[in-house]
Amino acid sequence: MQMRARLEALIDEMLDGQIMLDEALTEFEKLYIQKALTRHKEHLSRTAISLGIHRNTLSKRVAAYRVQERAAATRHKRKPAARRTR
Repeated sequence: MQMRARLEALIDEMLDGQIMLDEALTEFEKLYIQKALTRHKEHLSRTAISLGIHRNTLSKRVAAYRVQERAAATRHKRKPAARRTR
């Protein structure tokens, strides 16, 4: 299957699931960067070159993703306990 056809199918799924454009773009960028980092064994300079962005830009984005992940993990841990009824 060609890339365009695969992307169109994915976009159809996302539209059916009511995924907002902003969320889709953010998630795509994050996954794209993660895959590139994995390919380059977490080497920021090589990854940045392959993505066509500056190393500092990549570093800032990776740091922001990590902050978001930590915040999400903290939110999941701090769920309020269910109140008991007497």
